Amino acid sequence: ERDVAAGLIPVICVATLGTTGTCAYDDIESLASICEEKSVWLHVDAAYAGGAFALEECSELRRGLERVDSLNFNLHKFMLVNFDCAAMWLRDANKVIDSFNVDRIYLKHKHEGQTQIPDFRHWQIPLGRRFRALKVWITFRTLGAEGLRAHIRKHISLAGQFEDLVKADERFELIAPRALGLVCFRAKGDNEIT
Repeated sequence: ERDVAAGLIPVICVATLGTTGTCAYDDIESLASICEEKSVWLHVDAAYAGGAFALEECSELRRGLERVDSLNFNLHKFMLVNFDCAAMWLRDANKVIDSFNVDRIYLKHKHEGQTQIPDFRHWQIPLGRRFRALKVWITFRTLGAEGLRAHIRKHISLAGQFEDLVKADERFELIAPRALGLVCFRAKGDNEIT
């Protein structure tokens, strides 16, 4: 409201669902209501926790995602794909393509418009892209959906075991509730100890 009153035009809201540094979670449904009312793009950064969306026991993390405009998460966190690799979902990819479209005469070719395959040069500023899809395909093909889910569950279980060890050790304290595989703890006492 302050931005609009100042003559600015809000265009995007970037929310977090398990962001990397803190595994923090925004209330996506509340943000979606505001963004829909104000015609603001709602993007969700699920860099770390996005892999856990595949687990039924983590289904509450997906609440409100059907209302967002875009979502990204890193497959090199939690999902065993080599660094660096992120997945991005867009409700309407044409909006991104319209923003980045580069149609220079030297980029024209005789096969334009003859295939359903996206021309990814229109999805970002650089014209070329690294071929990350192969390592995603190999990981998924090798482990399968259940293998990846088992891996994520194992990490969450290991974090639970570590959390129990921290709680049992009088020298340490938890400073935040465990979130998936993230356990935040510190040595008790002055910060110098930590």
